[in-house]
Amino acid sequence: MPPRRIASLSSRKVIYAAIVGNLFVAATKFGAAAWTGSSAMLSEAVHSVVDTGNSLLLLYGLRRAKQPPDHDHPLGYAREIYFWSFVVAVMVFALGAGVSLYEGITHILNPEPIQSEAVIYAVLGLSVLFDGTTWWIALRNFKGQKSFSELFSAIRNSKDPPSFMVLFEDSASLIGLAVALAGTFLSVQLDLPVLDGVASILIGLVLAATAALLARETKGLLIGEAADKPIVDSIIHIAEEMEGIAHANGIITVHLGPVQIVVALSLEFADELRTPEIEGKVTELERRVRHLHPAVIAIFVRPQSSSGYKVALAQRFGKSYS
Repeated sequence: MPPRRIASLSSRKVIYAAIVGNLFVAATKFGAAAWTGSSAMLSEAVHSVVDTGNSLLLLYGLRRAKQPPDHDHPLGYAREIYFWSFVVAVMVFALGAGVSLYEGITHILNPEPIQSEAVIYAVLGLSVLFDGTTWWIALRNFKGQKSFSELFSAIRNSKDPPSFMVLFEDSASLIGLAVALAGTFLSVQLDLPVLDGVASILIGLVLAATAALLARETKGLLIGEAADKPIVDSIIHIAEEMEGIAHANGIITVHLGPVQIVVALSLEFADELRTPEIEGKVTELERRVRHLHPAVIAIFVRPQSSSGYKVALAQRFGKSYS
């Protein structure tokens, strides 16, 4: 099965699990919020609804990204998943954090005691069970063979937002549940209803921080990030070991999607090669690169002397290259 298909199936499995869990949790949280009047519980319910909507947006982005190239988009639609991932980050901030902060401030200004706190504890317990399950599925899917110490760097280097966005959202959900539990317990035990509103504000801040992290990670991908260094070095090595290529001057790579890379190469060919022979070398280079790196969907080669390449770099960046 092609890597592109494997990545799509893996991300979809995690998203489907998140949708099922969030729908059930949202329904129970709204019921508990209406029964008890808990501000923190209402914020958590809104949080679960936002997470469900975000998962649907990610599924839509994955479907859009699978569209084949056409006249208007000759390199395909793979970058749609980056756009919709960024929209998800905005949604977490605008709806999740915004509603939680508003609800918290309103409850602080007009505090009301929590009724039937046992219902809240029961719902929070169920929420931890379901959110914890989807969190574990997302963690196992993203972690793979990596150690826990490598997770943060893996997130920063990942080119597949859906694989870590569900993990981020579920982590925020579990933190929010802990805050809601603490807010409910302290509000009842200390007879300070205002603490329930404080808990709601804290949940909003957790969501705002999560949204900022998601936006930062997806912004670079939306703009265009280079392929990982091992892939870049491998392509350069393939080119330089081919007979007839005197030197690989430079390379530019851009991720259009999680497993879709465009490559531009500046190559200096042997002087004795004629145009048909150069075309044959380029065709062979493309075959070798795609054999080792199936994610490379397009390769553009510019025959260029080393001196010409340095002049072009100087013009582009405004400094000389010797």
